[in-house]
Amino acid sequence: MNRPEDSSKEWHLIEKMLGDLQKEQRRSRRWGVFFRALTFIYLFALLWMFRTPIENAEGMLPEGGFAAVVEVKGTIAADQDANADALIGAIRDAFEEPDAKGLILRINSPGGSPVQAGYVYDEIRRLKATRPDFPVYAVIMDLGASGAYYIAAAADEIYADKASLVGSIGVVGSGFGFVGVMDKVGVERRSYTSGAHKGFLDPFQPEKPEEREFWEGVLDVTHKQFIEQVRKGRGERLHETSDMFSGLVWSGEQALELGLIDGLGSSSSVARERLGTEELVNFTRQKAPWEELVGRLGASFGRGVATMLTEQSLQLR
Repeated sequence: MNRPEDSSKEWHLIEKMLGDLQKEQRRSRRWGVFFRALTFIYLFALLWMFRTPIENAEGMLPEGGFAAVVEVKGTIAADQDANADALIGAIRDAFEEPDAKGLILRINSPGGSPVQAGYVYDEIRRLKATRPDFPVYAVIMDLGASGAYYIAAAADEIYADKASLVGSIGVVGSGFGFVGVMDKVGVERRSYTSGAHKGFLDPFQPEKPEEREFWEGVLDVTHKQFIEQVRKGRGERLHETSDMFSGLVWSGEQALELGLIDGLGSSSSVARERLGTEELVNFTRQKAPWEELVGRLGASFGRGVATMLTEQSLQLR
């Protein structure tokens, strides 16, 4: 038979358990509200990122004409923002816009792929032939080197700041050699190919003199193609020197003396003085929101490091 004090303890224990259960339920409800709110905020952010503009570009264009701007920013490569497809698409949009008074290529790039730069150069010259009354100006900001200058050479005129870096008309094919490191570590490289020179750029195998000579020949041919396009674009304005095409880079003030550029100025001053307008409209293709998000999270970092370590690519730098 239970004593009164035992019953009191049991009831006290039951009351405590019920109280704890109520507290847990209240805590669960609070966390539930929190997570529902967090989910709502997350979904709202996604909707904002992937929103579709209601107004078309034409409805947002200023009246009375404007200068169309396309930015060539960063490394010129197929997997970068400054890739040929994006640049050419934006340049075509500018040429097709009837209210645009001309195109300004706003350049801030160290160069990159000669193929990508060549695509853009050729397309600019083709479009200029279809619309001769549509001037194209290149404006170099901090840097317009190598492949970036290759693109600039397609413009009717090139401008830069007096302290801008201009030129670097050369070609480089770089990589690494890990043979010595592998010997020290005691790692053996096993590579099976069906061609005598199939693995000649393999950084884990010794470099052969004949393969080095061959690769330098490829670079030399590409360099000559680069020089030819610069001469074609600049014509008699170039004051060629022995080191003009050596890969050196000059300040904007020096580049003006060499005929690499036509004057000192900015995008705004070129639009105002050469196109007669204060209005600039950016036609540059923007990266998709999800790509921007992935880039910010650094998903491509590992891939970039691996590429740098294992590939030898030809660059205009």
